[in-house]
This record gives sequence, structure tokens and C-alpha cells, in this order.
Amino acid sequence: MLLHKRKLASQREPTITLINIVFLMLVFFLVVGTIAQPLDSDLKLINTADLDGREPPNALVVLADGSLRFEGKPLASAAAYVATLPENERETLRLVPDRALPATTLVAVARSLQEAGAGRVMIVTERGLK
Repeated sequence: MLLHKRKLASQREPTITLINIVFLMLVFFLVVGTIAQPLDSDLKLINTADLDGREPPNALVVLADGSLRFEGKPLASAAAYVATLPENERETLRLVPDRALPATTLVAVARSLQEAGAGRVMIVTERGLK
């Protein structure tokens, strides 16, 4: 009879241990979730839903197939784009890639812009705050 009671007691222990672990994980995630400061309740974020999807001025657009466009006109190379800019605007160039453009092509275009005389290449992307 004594042996039977010990079996029941040992079967309950893993359940209690599991409950303790789950409870500790819950407390951990509650604490971690509150570390980041929430946005100020008086802050009103900018709504960009009504903005046109136009490229920034003096930006080089790279389409999904790797072709280059500047101000809506096709370009032969990144060097041709840099040559169209005045000397004072070559310090920081903006590159607007298509979403479907392969990363290797994007890196190659950015590298060729730097070889053609660009000081810094900024990649313009779409970003949403959710």
C-alpha cells in the first residue's frame, strides 16, 4: 500500500515542475516586454497613406531587371548618372531599387557609383511603423 502512494506522488511532480517553468517564462516575458518605453500618448504620428510614390530628387532608380533610370529616362551606366550631376551633389547619392531587384545587382550598382566618384550611396526604401 505504501508503494502505491509513492507512485502517485512521483507522477504529480513533473506536472508541478512544468507549471512552475511556464509561470516563470510568463513573468520573464512580461518583464522583458515592459523594458522598452512606449510612445508618448500625446504623440501623433505622421500619416503617409496619401503620399505619392515618387522617387526623391536626383535619385537613381534601379528596376527589377537591373536597368537604370534617372528622372524617368533610361541610363546606360551608373557612371553616366554620376556624370549628369554637378560636382557638389556627388557627395551623397540616393539609390531607389525595385523590390524585386537581386541584392547582388544592388551591391554592384552601388559599387559602380562609388567607383564613378560618389562619396556616399544611400539606399531609399519603404519603411512602415507598426
